[in-house]
Amino acid sequence: MILLRLLIGAIIVIGGIFALAGTIGILRMPDTYSRMQASTCISTMGAIGVLLGAALYAALILHAPGTTVKIVVIGLLILTVNPVGAHAIARGAYRNGVRPENGMKIDDLGRDFYE
Repeated sequence: MILLRLLIGAIIVIGGIFALAGTIGILRMPDTYSRMQASTCISTMGAIGVLLGAALYAALILHAPGTTVKIVVIGLLILTVNPVGAHAIARGAYRNGVRPENGMKIDDLGRDFYE
């Protein structure tokens, strides 16, 4: 039982480290698109790590299947909604004239906006 709690705690800590790395990425990256990549990918992994640990805790320690199902549904929503939201924000930023500092080698969004 103690080994299981340590494993679940380690999974939650790893998720927290990913979330912290995403936060640091937002502060350190040079432009909007780099910040968005850091925040979306890394924080999604952080949230999934924390939710995985919480789901294991709910299932194996608390024996609460209803709570486990809710946590899994939240994780699935994060996996689907977060990338779609980031893409919409990136398109909105591009449409409003925000461009990377170093320029782009391939400009797929320019094709969509007839630039």
